Amino acid sequence: MIVLVIAPHADDEILGVGATMAKYLKEGHKVYVCIATKGRAPLFSEELVETVLEEAGKCHRYLGIEKTFYLDLPAAMLETVQRHEVNRRILEVVEEVEPDITFIPHHGDMQKDHQIIAEASLVALRPKYLHRVKEIYAYETLSETEWNLPHAANSFLPNVYHDISDYLVVKLKAMEYYRSQLAEFPNPRSLQAMEALARVRGSTVNVKAAEAFALVRMLL
Repeated sequence: MIVLVIAPHADDEILGVGATMAKYLKEGHKVYVCIATKGRAPLFSEELVETVLEEAGKCHRYLGIEKTFYLDLPAAMLETVQRHEVNRRILEVVEEVEPDITFIPHHGDMQKDHQIIAEASLVALRPKYLHRVKEIYAYETLSETEWNLPHAANSFLPNVYHDISDYLVVKLKAMEYYRSQLAEFPNPRSLQAMEALARVRGSTVNVKAAEAFALVRMLL
């Protein structure tokens, strides 16, 4: 089985799908990651951008990711890129990987990059193409999914749970590689907050820890 995780920014893939990726890899499946954006001046320093890329590489090598695609679209400025260009870049990755399962960001996230990448992903994953993805899930991202305006259209409504009881420690270790993105608790991008969310999601389905997803589409 082939899994593709599409992330707006480096570290979103770990926050949302880190333990599930580790679980798939342990079971012998191939996992690919697509990081859509890259920081650019003047919003991000060259030093920070290089640091994050280095952290992503180390993190993905630790997990055993098959391949990471870096699209290098402008972070926090995606709305300046033509919509068809964003769609095309993601479609190219989907066509190369030919995934069975794809994880995408939740369209209701606060960060505009997340919304744009979620929409572009759905364009690239339309079932009209030669290769049809069997399962599409939206994942939650701490500090983005829970911070948007309180509106029904933005709500994350999980209905699929991966038991990650044996993989939570792997997720936290993977996130430690993103040292530049971590903060102290109670900041949501802290190891403690990540563990707390996993425990809460797990208690929903009576397991020790879980990652929660919203099923977008499944082909049986």
